[in-house]
Amino acid sequence: MSAPVLILGGTGEARDLAGRLIGADVPVISSLAGRVANPQLPDGEVRVGGFGGVDGLVAWLREHRAAAVVDATHPFAQRISANAVAAAEATGIPLLRLVRPEWAPVVGDSWSMVPDIDAAATAVRDSGARRVLLTTGRQDVGAFAGIDSAWFLIRVVDPPTAALPPAHEILRSRGPYRLEDERKVLVDNGIDLLVTKNSGGELTRAKLDSARELGIPVVLVERPSESATEAVATVDDAVSWVDRLARARKFTDRSGAG
Repeated sequence: MSAPVLILGGTGEARDLAGRLIGADVPVISSLAGRVANPQLPDGEVRVGGFGGVDGLVAWLREHRAAAVVDATHPFAQRISANAVAAAEATGIPLLRLVRPEWAPVVGDSWSMVPDIDAAATAVRDSGARRVLLTTGRQDVGAFAGIDSAWFLIRVVDPPTAALPPAHEILRSRGPYRLEDERKVLVDNGIDLLVTKNSGGELTRAKLDSARELGIPVVLVERPSESATEAVATVDDAVSWVDRLARARKFTDRSGAG
């Protein structure tokens, strides 16, 4: 497979996949949205910035004669995922969605599932919570700006880009997070409600485990529905998919050589 695989990235899974494919001599170009300052870069060639919608992505795929697209973006990156589906349909280029499994509650969890970020803000208002740990990302903070009944510890990688609630503190940090550290954050700040998204994965799960240990309720934003028809949950499965595709292409090339 001499044509590149485009990895729509920004996640740990995307970085792992890029490294695995490059190690197998598969040409890879990773694309990052450019919304995070000083992102962790994958191995290999990297492009940063948007494509300019579906038409821009289609043009890029055709120009670079991409062999396949693996959408390994964040589970809540709805726009780029939808664009990837549309571009794959327009070009006929194979598309795979690599998305980590959702978190599922266990005995002792106290989760309130909500469909979106606005519903999460309503749940905070109705909860009577006084001190909230908010880890929904810098772009969604604005949904909580009108809540003056609680103090928010807002944990983000980069500074928020929206209006902020009247009483708050910004905590800038990047995972992975350890259980003991998450427990300390919750206890030291007197947190009585955790608000987060169902991102899944192990890198940030410790906050949920700590909340369960401490008896702290959680408001969890459900994932949007997936657009791609073919999806896998692990990097191993994504590597196998690319390998099968490469073998099929080689067979096709040989059979068509006359």
